[in-house]
Amino acid sequence: MRKVKSARKLGRTAAHRRATLANLSTQLLLHKRIETTEAKAKEARKYVEKIITKAKDGTVHAQRIIFRKIRDKAAVRELFEDIVGKVADRNGGYTRVVKLAPRYGDAANMAVLELVDYTEAPVDSKKQTKQDRSKRVRGSKKVAKAAPVKNESATGEAVEAVEPEAAESVEKQAEAPAKKEAAATAEKTAASVRKKGAAAAKKEAASSKKEKAAPAENETAASSEAEESAPEEK
Repeated sequence: MRKVKSARKLGRTAAHRRATLANLSTQLLLHKRIETTEAKAKEARKYVEKIITKAKDGTVHAQRIIFRKIRDKAAVRELFEDIVGKVADRNGGYTRVVKLAPRYGDAANMAVLELVDYTEAPVDSKKQTKQDRSKRVRGSKKVAKAAPVKNESATGEAVEAVEPEAAESVEKQAEAPAKKEAAATAEKTAASVRKKGAAAAKKEAASSKKEKAAPAENETAASSEAEESAPEEK
């Protein structure tokens, strides 16, 4: 008559099952915490706890027996040098299985297998209660209004660093109209100077022409007088 055996086959042959449990145990000894399916975690728990109990003997014979199952020198060294010292006061129950949400895709039951002495104490976190929509909206508006003030107070150094640049930009903006006015007045004065210079140049040209024309007129008058006096002498 067929009897139910407690061990899980895990859908593998005997050799494949042993290799799977040895690999899970190796990773647990190295990393102190692994995530796998619930069935594998429960089977690996039985496998690794027997190994840890054997390692507590601390003999070379125990090392050789364990090395038959776990073919990783780093894991065996970690087990004998660190883990055995931490679990020395325990008579068993070195590991813990914590159930997780089902895996996305095939919905397999997931769990975390971890060493008890290497887990950190949980930090108390305040439970968040649901708020009314009106309160949330009001709170968000208040936060949005108060945010610039908080930023100014929290980042005082940054504001101080930015203040000189802002002052320079304000000064430049204030100086820009004055510069434009000065440039405009300079252009006007230059234009007036140009006009005056042109007028003076015209006057000089006219006077020079007159000066040149005066000797010519004198010469023509003298020549006409000479012509008039010539027949009289004859």
